[in-house]
Amino acid sequence: MIPYRLLSRNYLRFYTLLLLAYFVLVLVTFDGHRLGRAAVRARGGCGLNVPRAPAATILHLAVDYDGCSSERKAAAMVDAATIEKLEAGFSKLQASDSKSLLKKYLTREVFDALKNKKTSFGSTLLDCIQSGIENLDSGVGIYAPDAESYTVFADLFDPIIEDYHNGFKKTDKHPPKNWGDVETLGNLDPAGEFIVSTRVRCGRSMEGYPFNPCLTEAQYKEMEDKVSSTLSGLEGELKGTFYPLTGMSKETQQQLIDDHFLFKEGDRFLQAANACRFWPTGRGIYHNENKTFLVWCNEEDHLRIISMQMGGDLKQVYKRLVTAVNDIEKRIPFSHNDRLGFLTFCPTNLGTTVRASVHIKLPKLAADKAKLEEVASKYHLQVRGTRGEHTEAEGGVYDISNKRRMGLTEYDAVKEMYDGIAELIKIEKSL
Repeated sequence: MIPYRLLSRNYLRFYTLLLLAYFVLVLVTFDGHRLGRAAVRARGGCGLNVPRAPAATILHLAVDYDGCSSERKAAAMVDAATIEKLEAGFSKLQASDSKSLLKKYLTREVFDALKNKKTSFGSTLLDCIQSGIENLDSGVGIYAPDAESYTVFADLFDPIIEDYHNGFKKTDKHPPKNWGDVETLGNLDPAGEFIVSTRVRCGRSMEGYPFNPCLTEAQYKEMEDKVSSTLSGLEGELKGTFYPLTGMSKETQQQLIDDHFLFKEGDRFLQAANACRFWPTGRGIYHNENKTFLVWCNEEDHLRIISMQMGGDLKQVYKRLVTAVNDIEKRIPFSHNDRLGFLTFCPTNLGTTVRASVHIKLPKLAADKAKLEEVASKYHLQVRGTRGEHTEAEGGVYDISNKRRMGLTEYDAVKEMYDGIAELIKIEKSL
């Protein structure tokens, strides 16, 4: 028979070892959870793009009254300095005569609901709205610093998206990609009386990377290498050369800008959104020999894929773009969301991301700018200056494009521009 004291001692040792094993398991699981989160961030994860490690089910040793651990709550908190900047920015915006969609939908109620929120990448409401606060003449005034922002700050993004994209509600779902039958499009101005040039472009974000404000210098370089090597494999009409901005002379850079091939440095809207960090690292331009096909690397979006040429032959321009995007997509995976379509830095470019435009002279219609805007709006067209957004018309030449990019297919977006421009030319001829 086992003595009682020996039995008690053995039970004590057993339960002590069991308790120690339990605490070791808790600590290992907790560290694994933290390392999983760190790994996602190191890969540039942004919620909608990169799957996260599943949260471990553990017993937190320090638990607040609401059930959140002290450590997790501290990590999720927005610091006092950011809150102070947010409050000052909100007051500045509300006191201004800004016509931006940001001011229209950032009510006090929405502001209070979002000001303490963060994405898993650390982006706050301030990161989203700082450009619109600094540039009160913005039309929209908001950017998504990472893909998850569209979910975390949905109370602000959703109404802005609905307004800009003509009624694309938070319950709506963007249709699957469909380039349609390119042969059904034609030349909008065979005689060359009105259209100077035609361009169709789309934006793409590379899967696994955040947007510009969250990119590290190393990620910029890594992305540039991937883009350069991928584009070097294009053949036929698309074959060309990649030119990194790093090391490019100011003269060459300005010439490419003047030729409408290269993006401008120092855009104040992007700078205020913190999207120009480490410039010019990771930025570059690719174009074919005829300069009818271009790719911008890390301007506003990771990629801007562009097809353009003189005259009004939309069919040829569109066909070239479709061929290029389908080829590049085989080599580089793009960020896509089932509800929002292709994900981009600016919410105006979500969905198809397609912008089909012409540089066009409409002297009679343009004599009454309000009339031109009215007719363009009727056909969901957007009128800009010769050099695009925030510029004036030079020599009576306007940049007119489709405005809608969500809730319709790629083909439908281009067809809207085609039908609208055809109608504008018809009206110009009748005046």
